[in-house]
Amino acid sequence: MESATNTKPHFVLFPWTGTISHVIPMTDLGCLLASHGADVTIVTTPVNAAISQSRVDRFTAETPHAAGAAGITVTAIPFPGADAGLPDGCERLDLIRSPDDVPRFFAANNAHGEAVARHCLDEAPRRPSCVISGMCQTWALDVARDLGVPCYVFHGFGAFAMLCIERLYEHRPHEAAASPDTPFDVPDLPPPLRCRDLTTRQLPPHFMPPASVGGKALQGMREFDLAADGIVVNTFEELERGSAALLAEATGKKVVAVGSVALCRSPSPGLDPVFMSDDARRCMAWLDAKEPRSVVYVSFGSAGRMPPAQLMQLGMALVSCPSPVLWIIKGADSLPGEVKEWLRENTDGDGVAGSKCLVVRGWAPQVAILAHPAVGGFMTHCGWGSTLEAVAAGVPMATWPFFAEQFINERLVVDVLGIGVPVGVTKPTENVFTAANAADGGEAVAEVMGMEQVKKALEALMDHGPEGEERRKKAQELKLKAKGALEEGGSSYNNLENLIQSFA
Repeated sequence: MESATNTKPHFVLFPWTGTISHVIPMTDLGCLLASHGADVTIVTTPVNAAISQSRVDRFTAETPHAAGAAGITVTAIPFPGADAGLPDGCERLDLIRSPDDVPRFFAANNAHGEAVARHCLDEAPRRPSCVISGMCQTWALDVARDLGVPCYVFHGFGAFAMLCIERLYEHRPHEAAASPDTPFDVPDLPPPLRCRDLTTRQLPPHFMPPASVGGKALQGMREFDLAADGIVVNTFEELERGSAALLAEATGKKVVAVGSVALCRSPSPGLDPVFMSDDARRCMAWLDAKEPRSVVYVSFGSAGRMPPAQLMQLGMALVSCPSPVLWIIKGADSLPGEVKEWLRENTDGDGVAGSKCLVVRGWAPQVAILAHPAVGGFMTHCGWGSTLEAVAAGVPMATWPFFAEQFINERLVVDVLGIGVPVGVTKPTENVFTAANAADGGEAVAEVMGMEQVKKALEALMDHGPEGEERRKKAQELKLKAKGALEEGGSSYNNLENLIQSFA
């Protein structure tokens, strides 16, 4: 029974369980709301609840004043994966290893939504003031309507990418393109915003053909966006040059810029036990032995896995790079034997202080790495979380988009903000959606960036001439703006306060 004396606004968050890179920022959003005095409940699956709880525990340890001012709870609702034919523990899309499991995952996700609805309507100790849902949890709208409260959507994308998506829906330039590789510009973007030479292959999943596996799985996402009452964006107003206001104008919805949410915690690796893993200690000790701004950090996100041939070309460029390299490889255990052997012979897996290329197979403390003074450049897949973390650390980027909205993010980083250099990727890397389409007879697209092309991008990234220094200057200016946005009186701080007060 809800207490009649509890008048604090209560936000219930449903993270999208596509990848860990969606679960983490929504958890951080919950921590920020709590730090401003709201009550927060994060409702997710058991596997993802463990991740959220770890971050909440660290947040409350670092900010005891916030923990005392408001409560944040993580609630785990069982995920019916087995009923849909999924392996045990497969509770995120980035844990799927077979294209056949994509429709099964979405079927289980919809059934999970029904269980969440029953919990919220019949079992939860307190009803929410507002629901904030991840992008593909389309069932959240019905939950909010049944509860009689507003439903905001949190995409995990930036405001610029969402604005471009709105312009693409409105003008549909991709439909007039002669081929999937014919470039076109996103129309109706006022200067200094621009998104040029995009192709149909590079579009976000919203524009997959309806008959494709991805199109079927994501059906209803657009209708959910149109019906939601507002949009919460992980960005700060000073970063995307008016994109948030233009997005509000284009959608007719309230758009709340609250980022960068990762700044709700310190980059220090000292408090969270996961930061104290052997890999984390090895990374930080290795960086401690390097000169300031000398290291290239290479990571392609939680779901970024390259084909072996591409990984070899990248690896040959990295080991020949004059700068020290810290390289994170996801899915290393599944690589062919000859690739594993090459890595053993040509890279350092032990963190030897004088080595030039340290490889970490799996997880690494990215926020702490980017904040380390030895890091001078970041080769990234342009996922929005990683992009924001680089901005918050003031580190310029070499852009290597893989899929989703990452090609649009690349245009923002390189062409609008001037803090990145492109590697030159033109086609998306295979992912669970495109792999499933190929298995059903669709076209499989392969593109390999050669060693020399990658080396040129690395040289430009670490350039200490006028162009390189100008990128660093711009990156450092954005770092200060990112920090200021969440400080008292900053744009994101005020937006969080206003959002909470609107439900007080």
